[in-house]
Amino acid sequence: MAAPGLRGAGLVRAVLRGWQLGPRFAGEWVTPFSSLSCCQRSCLSCVSGATFSGPRLASASRQYGQGSALDHFLGFPQPDSSLLTPCVPAVSIHKEEQDLLLVHRPDMPENPRVLRVVLLGAPNAGKSTLSNQLLGRKVFPVSKKVHTTRCQALGVITEKEAQVVVIRPFLIDICLSLRHQLELSLLEDPWKSMESADLVVVLVDVSDKWTRNELSPQVLQCLTQFSQVPSILVMNKVDCLKQKSVLLELTAALTEGVVNGKKLEMKQAFHPSSAAKAPNIKSVGSSRRTGWPHFQEIFMLSALSQEDVKTLKKYLLAQAQPGPWEFHSGVLTSQTPEEICANIIREKLLERLPQEVPYNVKQKTILWDEGPSGELMIEQRLLVPKESHVRLLIGPKGQVISQIAQEVGRDLMDIFLCDVQIRLSVKLMK
Repeated sequence: MAAPGLRGAGLVRAVLRGWQLGPRFAGEWVTPFSSLSCCQRSCLSCVSGATFSGPRLASASRQYGQGSALDHFLGFPQPDSSLLTPCVPAVSIHKEEQDLLLVHRPDMPENPRVLRVVLLGAPNAGKSTLSNQLLGRKVFPVSKKVHTTRCQALGVITEKEAQVVVIRPFLIDICLSLRHQLELSLLEDPWKSMESADLVVVLVDVSDKWTRNELSPQVLQCLTQFSQVPSILVMNKVDCLKQKSVLLELTAALTEGVVNGKKLEMKQAFHPSSAAKAPNIKSVGSSRRTGWPHFQEIFMLSALSQEDVKTLKKYLLAQAQPGPWEFHSGVLTSQTPEEICANIIREKLLERLPQEVPYNVKQKTILWDEGPSGELMIEQRLLVPKESHVRLLIGPKGQVISQIAQEVGRDLMDIFLCDVQIRLSVKLMK
């Protein structure tokens, strides 16, 4: 087996210029540590006003600019804040530093305001994409397949005196949790999150003709049980609609004809010719509830558009009420750096592997360390139950696993704002 593996390694090196693939030992295939080119690093790392925290704070400040949260803690001189535009903090590559930042006393202004937002939506509605756009950095995995994110995590937006905490709970049933090997404890997340919510954002994918005409039963259950919590409706992926008039029909269906206590004009909202073509349209007077008549506002946007999301972000910041912050301004997410990495790798697996195969891949971190020049060095082993899955994950001439490693490295560089060298290995479970 060694000889074919070495021949395959030579082919991959020739094609990918420096990438190698070969058996470390029988049953395991490895990509060596690889990093992006200098040009790619400069494009990804040079973010205006970005912060960086790490054990080598002096060198980090020289490379990425001063102003990190840990610089504040340790007394490093800070630039004049009046000359800086709001920036998105980087996530530390060290779990200990991230944990310290999460529990550190918030650096609140004199008149702080805070808002806890729960983001609800059916699978693939665009919750991760919207969350990443709101935060200004990709910290949540994005995939077309369901249950890309497997742990409840917080996102934190801090601008001036306002702080918005974005909570993304799970809305799953027992059958789906068993099918995708999800923890049953996740079923409790929505209720715990809703208990402390100040605002509920309900996200609906208006490009999905089969689900867009009604809110999911799980979402309606949350809204009904916590009807005292204000809520808004966000209609996502409007850029995918060829006929914008459909939005009026969907608005009437999803709100039961009532927005902010006012009835919609049905003559304006419904056009018989187009309504007849839309599947599963439920009448407002239907015996089974399919919408929610207590939304305070409606936003129609594409989560991929920064300009669209900026309007929603301004609204959320404006809704923040007087109260103490929950986190330091340097906190972007409650996830550990290892969790972020694992989620990004899972995203790539979901995108590149067919059907249920990616849900059966087990991930194990072998190495997580800082290199001599401050780069992050990661090695993760991917364990699969079948030999056919090994072949799928490696791909022809090792191209699949190599491409995954490159894409993961790019994403992690933007999250941690440091050079990343990542090695992925594939091994058959015993």
